[in-house]
Amino acid sequence: MKRNHTMKYVWNDLFAGLIVAAMSIPISIGYTQVAGLPAIYGLYGSVFPILIFALISTSPQMVFGVDAAPAALVGGVIASLGIEANSAQAMTFIPLLTFFTACWLFLFYVVKAGRVVNYISTPVMGGFISGIACTIILMQVPKLMGGTSGSGELFELLEHIFHSAAHIHILSLVLGIVTLVIILVSKRFAPKFPMAIVMMVVGAVLTKTCNLEAKGVTMLSKVESGLPHFEIPDFSIIDFKDGMALSLTIALVIMAETLLASNNFATKNGYKINDNRELLAYSLANFGAAFTGCIPMNGSVSRTVIGEQFGSKTRLMSVFAGFAMIGVLLFGTGFIGYLPVPVLTAIIMSALLGVIEGDLAVKLWKVNRAEFLIFMAAFGGVLVLGTIYGVIIGCVLSFIAVIIRAVEPPTGFLGVIPGQEGFYDLERNKNARKIRNTVIYRFGGNLFFANIKKFQEDIEKAITEETNQVIIDASAIGNIDISAAERLEILEKGLREKGIYFYITGQMGTVNDQLRTLGIGHLVEEGVVRRTITLALRDAGVHKPYPIEEEENSIEEQNYIESSDAFSEFEWAFGTDAAERMERYTKEYIEHIKPNDKEALKDIREWEENSKFGRLGLFDEDEFLKRLEMHLSELSSITGYDEVTIEELIEQRRQRNEQKLKQLNKQTSSLLKEHRHRLAEHLKQRHPDAFAHLLEKRAEHIKRLEKTDPEAAARWREWYDMDL
Repeated sequence: MKRNHTMKYVWNDLFAGLIVAAMSIPISIGYTQVAGLPAIYGLYGSVFPILIFALISTSPQMVFGVDAAPAALVGGVIASLGIEANSAQAMTFIPLLTFFTACWLFLFYVVKAGRVVNYISTPVMGGFISGIACTIILMQVPKLMGGTSGSGELFELLEHIFHSAAHIHILSLVLGIVTLVIILVSKRFAPKFPMAIVMMVVGAVLTKTCNLEAKGVTMLSKVESGLPHFEIPDFSIIDFKDGMALSLTIALVIMAETLLASNNFATKNGYKINDNRELLAYSLANFGAAFTGCIPMNGSVSRTVIGEQFGSKTRLMSVFAGFAMIGVLLFGTGFIGYLPVPVLTAIIMSALLGVIEGDLAVKLWKVNRAEFLIFMAAFGGVLVLGTIYGVIIGCVLSFIAVIIRAVEPPTGFLGVIPGQEGFYDLERNKNARKIRNTVIYRFGGNLFFANIKKFQEDIEKAITEETNQVIIDASAIGNIDISAAERLEILEKGLREKGIYFYITGQMGTVNDQLRTLGIGHLVEEGVVRRTITLALRDAGVHKPYPIEEEENSIEEQNYIESSDAFSEFEWAFGTDAAERMERYTKEYIEHIKPNDKEALKDIREWEENSKFGRLGLFDEDEFLKRLEMHLSELSSITGYDEVTIEELIEQRRQRNEQKLKQLNKQTSSLLKEHRHRLAEHLKQRHPDAFAHLLEKRAEHIKRLEKTDPEAAARWREWYDMDL
């Protein structure tokens, strides 16, 4: 971010800071009470810690303060020690816990432990944050009913909710539910409107005018005005070793959650932060919290989002928020005593609902079930067993997933596409053909003891009696261990005894160094290692144009028929979605044509080059033209051309493409026929009515051409017969 900010940024930061300060009142008070301290310490935590953080942090957006995860952890610690919330013992013990947390964070800064977050995956952190949020929501539910906050994990919380439900205070429940509904509806239709602040004011007004306290609604305790006092924690109440042990989890959570959130905002908004400098900011801000009697603090995702929504651009926003809270402490604390607890609880719950990563869970379910299970494991672990267990479970599962991916990396067998340079995956490119008597195997990861067996088995299964050479595309292999090296030597020796050449190609030069270090340098010396697949083929006596195997697989046997084999870019780019994407591409082209644009159909190539996808391959374009034919009526109504003229323009384009393909390689004509046949089968299955209309129009076009251009009629007849 630039240092010389415009006045617009300053005003945005000022306004956002005031909004964040106002929102921090109910949130900070609520979380502080969850941790077990009186309400006023939530406001204290929004002064000096936030100012210290703003002066040191490298993040222009992150808001520091009292937040859900540390509050829940502290509440759990004091509950496990039998310390009563809001007691004198809690007010003495919790600042000391904050001090030890700050010590850990400073130690993390010294040893540059911020890099650890690189090993915590998004599903783990998403499940962790969601579990924390759900835990605190369940803690707050009894307060909506006029009861007290719960503690513990899921089953203890549910038990407390069940008992609280037997003594519901109806007016409190109505106030809480109505507040929650209004805030959630406001977020849906006016996300930038500070409805939480409005409801806080409404709650205070109702207290004053309707005497809610006399009717049994619990109010926040009144607090004295004035700034926080600096006090040194009492170190005599707990042993240093025990204090450090109790605070380690809190420090780890603060580091992981805040660093991950800060980096997420940085990535999204195009700037960088210094992870280690952030740890120093977390540490010093928590020292400030400890010496003012507050709970441990971390970066608040919910308040950072609020600041972002209201245009915050720099750390000045946090400075303005801190000074605004000073104003509240000096002149506005009388207002706090009029805040109904159910209203405050609803505000906290609405903020927590926004923290739950439901969208991430849905996305993971759709794209990666393994990572979804990791998310749910972290979520369930936090909810049922507690915060640290949830993180441990999620991290363990993440490492297991990493190991599985390493053991089973993506692999494939390669061939050539006549007329094209390079080597193509045979499964993903149905126009690709095997090179006769040749196995080309691509391995997509490092070779080590856990996956060398799969490597060897894949190759052995692919070998037939006709195989003369086996070539490994090792471009993704960056490391080989001793177990893999030994097995490679055995594999090469076994193939050589069968009269089969074995080559390793495309790997990094350091892999060759490893082969020599591991005692199989003779493979390098004997020419087993080659720089490219082409050089390996040449060494084996296979030269361009490469002889290919002719395989006639029925369409029913080809699982890829849905992709309709959009040759070249589309099939490679979109896989099984290629057909659907090509249809969208065709519709995008039709939509871009302006009414009565006579040049549109003559300038297809120009549009392709300027489209989102870019220029099509020749087979791609052949499919594109066929799909255009299925929209003749629509094209005619837009361009003003009659359908006959449009057919002629399409034919001209198709002829030019055929000539180019024939120039590339004589075999492309047969490949083109196969491609058109598969496409016709696909269109016949997916769009039977439109395809029947296409055939009808072609038959009419052929009859007209037979009278004027027999040669063109013959070409159209060939396409017509092929489609039939």
